[in-house]
Amino acid sequence: MDSATRLDIDQLYRNCNPELLPFKTTETLEDFNGIYGQERAVEAMEFGIGMHRPGYNLFVMGHNQSGRFSFVMDTLKREAKKAKKPLDWCYLNNIGDLRHPQAFYFASGKAAVFKSDIQHLLEAIATELPSAYENPAYQRAKSRIERDFNRLYDQALEQVENRARSKNIALYRDAGSVGFTPVADGQAMDEAAFSQLSEEQRNQINADINQLEEFMNESLTSLPIWRRESNERQKKLEHDTARAAMAPLFQPLKEKYASQPRVVNYFNQMEVELTKHASDLVGDDKLGEERSKATRLAQLEHQFGVNLIVDHQKTKGLPVVFESHPSYDNLFGRVEYSSEMGAMVTNYQLVRGGSLHRANGGYLVLEAEKLFEHPMVWSAIKRALKSAKIKIENPFAELAGINTITLDPESIPLELKVVIIGDRELYYMLQQMDPDFSKLFRVVVDFDDDVPRTDASIRNYARLVRTLSQQENCAHLNRPAVARLVEHSSRMAEDQALLSARIGDMKDLICEADFKRQMDGDELIQVAHIEAALEAKERRTDRLSTRMREEILNEVVLINTEGTAIGKSNGLTVLQVGEVSFGTPARITATVHPGDKGIVDIEKEVTLGQPIHSKGVMILTGYLGHKYAQNFNLSLSANIALEQSYGYVDGDSASLAEICTLISALTHTPIKQSFALTGSINQYGEVQAIGGVNEKIEGFFDVCTAKGLTGEQGVIIPKANQRNLMLKQSVVQAVAEGMFHVYTVATVDQALELLTGRKPGVRKPDGGFTQRSLNYEVVKRLKELAKVKG
Repeated sequence: MDSATRLDIDQLYRNCNPELLPFKTTETLEDFNGIYGQERAVEAMEFGIGMHRPGYNLFVMGHNQSGRFSFVMDTLKREAKKAKKPLDWCYLNNIGDLRHPQAFYFASGKAAVFKSDIQHLLEAIATELPSAYENPAYQRAKSRIERDFNRLYDQALEQVENRARSKNIALYRDAGSVGFTPVADGQAMDEAAFSQLSEEQRNQINADINQLEEFMNESLTSLPIWRRESNERQKKLEHDTARAAMAPLFQPLKEKYASQPRVVNYFNQMEVELTKHASDLVGDDKLGEERSKATRLAQLEHQFGVNLIVDHQKTKGLPVVFESHPSYDNLFGRVEYSSEMGAMVTNYQLVRGGSLHRANGGYLVLEAEKLFEHPMVWSAIKRALKSAKIKIENPFAELAGINTITLDPESIPLELKVVIIGDRELYYMLQQMDPDFSKLFRVVVDFDDDVPRTDASIRNYARLVRTLSQQENCAHLNRPAVARLVEHSSRMAEDQALLSARIGDMKDLICEADFKRQMDGDELIQVAHIEAALEAKERRTDRLSTRMREEILNEVVLINTEGTAIGKSNGLTVLQVGEVSFGTPARITATVHPGDKGIVDIEKEVTLGQPIHSKGVMILTGYLGHKYAQNFNLSLSANIALEQSYGYVDGDSASLAEICTLISALTHTPIKQSFALTGSINQYGEVQAIGGVNEKIEGFFDVCTAKGLTGEQGVIIPKANQRNLMLKQSVVQAVAEGMFHVYTVATVDQALELLTGRKPGVRKPDGGFTQRSLNYEVVKRLKELAKVKG
């Protein structure tokens, strides 16, 4: 039977051969262009950009330190420069329906020109209209209309006056009113004289006045008709004058925009509207004061100014818009309100565009995490992409329960690519939960977390280091420093054959090393600076790990690193607190007694054990039954616990330690406490790989160092994890000096042999195990428990 393998120092850490770095410092290297080790992502990105069909939007996923955001923005901007600018958009007042502003498009940069043209037009109108009404020809025509009306009015009153004179009665006009008074000796009779007349004379005069009033009423029957005709003539004169004044102003613009019939039609509507209300614009305001040019211009701009929504005058190629705060209003725009006399009012000039308007025709980049923080945004984005329209509306109006009068701007056609950057978990969740997602985001750009460590990739990595240091204004690195970064990258990837693609983390390390260089006053970043930066970072984040080691040393947490014990072993765990993770040993205990409860996972019973951990414990039963109880019923009661653990426990990496501890308790065989072990097992006793192996080994090593290295301590890990070893130099040095050991095992039997110092035994042809072997003792003990149960 194969035994466990003790690893030598070359297997614990893979050094970077300096011969692979043909330079003295990074100063002589060329910059690295593109994205490091992400060929698949680059290919997917190129496909998504080049596929001009609906639904081929992109979802970029991967680690947030992989450089995915910079890659997306750089790639989109580079491709965007190759294409023509998209259309400009503006909103104009809908003269026929004020609640529905009209959307107009122009060639890139031309909307601002159109806005300027409109502004000049309105300024000219504000000047020319009053001048037209002050023109002598207009004033003569206006006076003629007034004279014609007055002549008819005077002729009618003249007839009345002649008849009144024949009856010694005078007609008089006072402040626009007409009246009669008796006359004596050519003079109007006052009240005193009138009272001296006889009653008969007075009655006669009154009767004559009544007759005259009736005659006057008959004579002035046509007065309303005359006045209406006069007003109509006056209005026609005003319209003709306004039209004549504005026609030369509108004609050049109609010719300039003749290729856009909708714009020309708007000019016609605008001209008709201004002609209709020209006198109101020029006339007195509500206070009876004559309007100034500034007042007239403000009124014209309020009614006919251009609300420029999208202006690509300064855009180079297609727009690339990153919306850092993707709220509904920021994406889709909104209708704003202003307060007037305590009331909230709005108009088409208060329509505001959003990121979708600015990105229309190009690319909109969103971060998934922020996108889903805002209600109703995701459904609105899907609706916009499916309808290919941007509609500005208030999504909360229905929820408010209050109907307010607002605007409903005309929708704008939408044609763009949306690029969402997020993590893998969210992508797979959307793919599973939202059927529209796969139809709208058909291109996935998946960033690898690591890159194969080859000679070529190492050389490219050196160029990348050079580029990153220059981007951050850091000093150049010498060759040993770059080699150290390569080694650290493999540790970050947790694989000797890989390099980490987490560019952000590497950039941070270079910057921190450069800080150490500045403190030392050196010209180049060297290995010592990188080591100092790594140690400083560990020091900043090691409060919890230090506290746990202190508790172990003070025997608050019970962990033995010497001697032997029955039913006790040292498991290895990794604790994750935020972005900080560290390894620490944890005592695993097991007890066995007659019964039929099977193996009881105490963590599960108290609801601290999570599903994967519980699965690992259940596999123990399958392993025991398969290996030891082929000829009899497996009947026992056993309890397994992770001692002094007060939080949730998940993962199956403790199952190797648990089965070894269980067999120790079952056979009363002591196991060495100088070992800690980790690994998961299957039902056939094969040891499987686990995660965090470096942190786990280092966590136990730190405890052993604190308690005192004896040369007997070590760890047992799965053979499959050997390639993941990139241990700290302190551990490697201790192994080189024979003070610490790292073993790999492929089976449970190999681990038991190390822990107990006994041969596990081999299976004989009759199915049993060699006598006096450990496995023989297991079968014997299980049979005894089965008999007791029986």
